Amino acid sequence: MVQAINNQVDLTMSATWQRGVPCYGKVMIGNKGFEFYNEKNIQDYIQIPWEEVTYVVAAVHFKGKYIPRFEIRTRKNGNFIFSVKEPHRCLKAMTKYLPADHLRRALSYWQKVKLRLLGHK
Repeated sequence: MVQAINNQVDLTMSATWQRGVPCYGKVMIGNKGFEFYNEKNIQDYIQIPWEEVTYVVAAVHFKGKYIPRFEIRTRKNGNFIFSVKEPHRCLKAMTKYLPADHLRRALSYWQKVKLRLLGHK
């Protein structure tokens, strides 16, 4: 059995970890970090302490009405992309533990095209 890193859990909801093949499970946001547990394989999990998170980047569409996914960027372990049923609640729960400058909006399609045309990568 996996030991949770959180002492207090603020939010639990269904989620999808997008890593090539989608992995379905539960997301837990608590006082020590962000956790994802697979529904079918209990040994397939992620535990990200808040100190390890550099940015949370959300893909925002239609002026904030639709957020299909968000990405958690860490210092050492790479990036993790998640989709949840209620992304507004999930991101709001993260703001309790992360500073406001750690939450970012992803670039839009046209912003990416503009950067490519100007020669930036």
